[in-house]
Amino acid sequence: MIFTEAKLKGAFIIEPEPIKDDRGFFERAWCKREFEEHGIASDFVQANISFNKKAGTLRGMHYQVAPHQEAKLVRCTKGAVYDVIIDLRSGSITYKQWISVELSADNYRLLYIPEGFAHGFQTLTDAAEIFYLHSEYFVPNASAGVRWDDPEFGIDWPEIKRRIISGKDMGWPLYHADN
Repeated sequence: MIFTEAKLKGAFIIEPEPIKDDRGFFERAWCKREFEEHGIASDFVQANISFNKKAGTLRGMHYQVAPHQEAKLVRCTKGAVYDVIIDLRSGSITYKQWISVELSADNYRLLYIPEGFAHGFQTLTDAAEIFYLHSEYFVPNASAGVRWDDPEFGIDWPEIKRRIISGKDMGWPLYHADN
């Protein structure tokens, strides 16, 4: 696997290295030893799938508050998404900065999201499916988020005719350091 640290400290874009032949390919999508060699937490305790019927579905920006902060490893297994993370670690040199990565079933890319980051995505295709590994169990009362369109971050989302967002995601507050 090829690990490329993103411009946000501690976040990585991971490119699998497939072994191909006339049948198709085989590739490693996770290896505890390789992840640990890059300083990446690899004690995942939960896996989730997000299926999204329509292109333009936006989910985010989600995170869990301390002491339940979680790292995530995310991969798009069907379709394509515009995946976004925001560094919300107040002591970080990349605090309040964001990046986007296109994840798709065709590029096989993974995104490692450290603890203390908000995460969200907008689907680029119908029937997009995301597979997540989480380092912490979901704790409903630790669930938090910030607005996807918060001017504090200025995320440049893809233009679409119709964006589909849940009432919960529309209701997240604008960011304040004490969120």
